[in-house]
Amino acid sequence: MGEAWSFQLGVVGALFLSVASSVSIVICNKALMSNLGFRFATTLTSWHLTITFFTLHLAKRLNFFESKSVDMKTVMLFGILNGVSIGLLNLSLGFNSIGFYQMTKLAIIPFTVLLETIFLNKQFSQKIKLSLSVLLLGVGIASVTDLQLNFLGSILSVLAIITTCVGQILTNTIQKRLSVSSTQLLYQSAPFQAAVLFVSGPLVDQCLTHQNVFAFKYSPIILGFIILSCLIAVSVNFSTFLVIGKTSPVTYQVLGHLKTCLVLAFGYTLLHDPFTHRNIIGITIAVFGMGMYSYFCTNDNKKRHLTDPPSQMREKEGTGTPLLLSSKIADHEERVMLESKKSSKDSVV
Repeated sequence: MGEAWSFQLGVVGALFLSVASSVSIVICNKALMSNLGFRFATTLTSWHLTITFFTLHLAKRLNFFESKSVDMKTVMLFGILNGVSIGLLNLSLGFNSIGFYQMTKLAIIPFTVLLETIFLNKQFSQKIKLSLSVLLLGVGIASVTDLQLNFLGSILSVLAIITTCVGQILTNTIQKRLSVSSTQLLYQSAPFQAAVLFVSGPLVDQCLTHQNVFAFKYSPIILGFIILSCLIAVSVNFSTFLVIGKTSPVTYQVLGHLKTCLVLAFGYTLLHDPFTHRNIIGITIAVFGMGMYSYFCTNDNKKRHLTDPPSQMREKEGTGTPLLLSSKIADHEERVMLESKKSSKDSVV
């Protein structure tokens, strides 16, 4: 009982850290990109990952955690895959309408469920699938507007969905099967993710914004917001690995849609962004879907707890940890990019 309670408490902390840090970085990046004109999201993400690595390296030197040896080929491929997925998501936003991009994000959950069912033999109950359908319907109503298709944008979206799903499934699988913590995995993979984005980031950003990140005029206030964004990103990146490791990729995606609803509500409440009846209805349905997901996950976990010890229960976890009971890596940049794209047809970030 004590072990189960300790695990549940850890999940609560991970989910709270993820939500708090994500909302904080949205505020920071909104000011940086929308108000100060620094629109280089992919390059900024590479800086985030670099600062994250150096912060974890300092923590390791201070003995806050121990580095664990993991097969270098596995970590390198994992890091490169995550870096590529971030670039593809940004390109997908750049070459698609906002509505089609939101549909791309919504497609990640069912595709993740499909992959885990086929390749990992995980079982999702009909009730869990129903709750996820209600959630996706609500988020779709609240956020999806125009749906404009084009061939290149569709290809980029499909590739973004595949790489994102596989990357998040591997984040969970590597931690469990190789017995490494979220901190250890992030520490070893961050340099490879940062390297991919360091190389591709300026090119992707120039393609999307028609501006050169190296020719940008950096004022002291812009540098201050960039530093603040990088510091908050350490918490965002850490909590991402922590949440996926302690719960499941599907639960992490559900949490991401909760953040979307919170950002919409935050924008209306504090920033006076436009808010329609459609937004209200969609968010209400989405929250109801999250409640269903949490309730059904709670019941499934209780049933498994009655038949399996806590350690085996975590290994069998297929439906994830209840989100509301417990209450990407570039998601925060994407939300600000969406807002910027709404206000400018010449630039997506």
